[in-house]
Amino acid sequence: MINVLGKPMRGPSALTRLVLLVALSAALMMLDHRGQQLERVRSALMLLVYPIQAAAGAPVALYHGVLEAFTSERALRQANARLETERLQLAARLQQLEALEAENERLRALLGAAARVADRVLVAELAAVSLEPFSRRLLLRRGSRDGVYAGQPVLDAHGVVGQITDVSPHSSTVTLITDPSHAIPVIDNRSGLRALVFGSGDQETLTVPYLSALADIQVGDLLVTSGMGGTFPPGYPVAVVTEVKNDPQESFLLVRARPAARLNHGKQVLLIWPAKAPAALAREAP
Repeated sequence: MINVLGKPMRGPSALTRLVLLVALSAALMMLDHRGQQLERVRSALMLLVYPIQAAAGAPVALYHGVLEAFTSERALRQANARLETERLQLAARLQQLEALEAENERLRALLGAAARVADRVLVAELAAVSLEPFSRRLLLRRGSRDGVYAGQPVLDAHGVVGQITDVSPHSSTVTLITDPSHAIPVIDNRSGLRALVFGSGDQETLTVPYLSALADIQVGDLLVTSGMGGTFPPGYPVAVVTEVKNDPQESFLLVRARPAARLNHGKQVLLIWPAKAPAALAREAP
C-alpha cells in the first residue's frame, strides 16, 4: 500500500512483479544474445564488482598462500635432509671404493714384482705389529698349513721386507730387515760391490758396516740381494744408500741406507718360494 497525493493506492501484487521481472529478464537476454547490446554494461558492472570479489577472496588466498609457504619450506627441509644423507652415504661408499682400488693396486704390484723372482707366491695379511721399541716384527695370518717355513723370504711391491723366523699352523712371525738381529747379503747394483746390510732398530735406517775407505759405494746406490746364502733370490731391492761418511780416525766407512720396501705401509705382504728352495720346504699349500 502506497500513498499518492494523499490517496492510498495498492501496488502490484507479488505475482505481477514476478511476471514483469521474468519478462524483463527474458527481453534483456534476447537483446544481449542477438546484438551484444549489454556487453558494455556487463563490463562496467564487472569492473565495479571486482574489488568486492577480490576483497572477499583475499582471506582465502592469504590462507592458501601461507599454507603453501609453510608446506614448501617443510618439504624443502625434508628434501635437503634426504639429499644430505644420500651425499654422506655416497661419500662413504666412494671412500670404500677408493680404499679397495688402492688395495687392488698394491696386490697387483705385489704379484707383478714377485713373478720375476719366484716360482710360487702367496699373499699374507698382517695380523699384528710388534710394539717393542727395538724389535721389528710382524705377525701374519699364514702358517705351516699354508706351506710357510722358517727362513722364507717376505717381500712387498718395492723390496725385501724380511724373513719368516717363527711358524705355527695358522700364523707366522716376520723379522723385518730393520731388526737389529737381521742381516742380509747384498750387492751394489752400480759397482758390483758385495756387502752385508744390518738392521739398526730404526724403521727407516739400515747400516752397511765393514767397508773400507776404498770401497766403491755412493749415495743413491741401489743395494740388491746377492743371492748368497740361498735365502733370498738375487736381484731384489733391499735399500738405497743415503749416507757415506769417511772418518780418517775409523777403519771403516760409515754407511747408512733406507729400506726399499715400505715397511710402514699396507696390510699385505708377499711370501715367496724361490726357485731353488728345497722341495720339502717349498711344498704346495693345500
